[in-house]
Amino acid sequence: LFEHVSIAIEQLVSGENELLKDKGLESGLVNIGASEIALRLFLLNELEVFHHRYPHVKLRISNHSTPQAVQALENGLVDFAVVTTPVALKKPLQRIPLYSFREILIGGEEYAETASNKHCLQDLQDIPLIGIAPGSSTRELYNSFFLEQYFMRHNLPFSPDMEVATTDQIFPMVQHNLGIGFFPEELAAEHIAQGKIVQIPIEEPLPERKICLIRNVKRPQSIAARSLEEHLTSHRETE
Repeated sequence: LFEHVSIAIEQLVSGENELLKDKGLESGLVNIGASEIALRLFLLNELEVFHHRYPHVKLRISNHSTPQAVQALENGLVDFAVVTTPVALKKPLQRIPLYSFREILIGGEEYAETASNKHCLQDLQDIPLIGIAPGSSTRELYNSFFLEQYFMRHNLPFSPDMEVATTDQIFPMVQHNLGIGFFPEELAAEHIAQGKIVQIPIEEPLPERKICLIRNVKRPQSIAARSLEEHLTSHRETE
């Protein structure tokens, strides 16, 4: 009888051991879709803590724009997404706010005199503005719901003089004095302290934005993915 059932028993024992490893987070894989700002401002620090606690869990990070990360989640390619607002969702996707941040207006060293006084947006219309390029999938949400509305609220057009594909590319353009641009305050702070760039104070501060975790409430998750999600949302903000 044992000869007939030995293979099945070995497979059951092997499966049980794998489940125990997953339960103890001694194995597992988590796929995350992340936008660049969310990755740099929030996710990397939290992944470092999680990795030290569970070093055997593999992490696979896909760098996306916010709409691309949401699409990857809808297609089942990632376990969850960590992105920046604005973000458009439909059920069964759910948004959990994690972290708030603001953007500031920055310029290169040549704009030090401009940075010495506070300005209204109208005063800065003659200075080249650096923004996200029209061909970028990021721009559709980023500009339409954020910067374009921000400028429209102050009766001004939003028309960048120089365009880049990603937010990360704004910084080197600014540093080389090609114009001014909006950039996350925390990411710019160290460079401002070092004198590489300057902050240009404006009368009309930008609205607060949020980094959010997006999940599909109808899709079951692995133990590893659920554990990482619980870690990320343990200090969640309220809407």
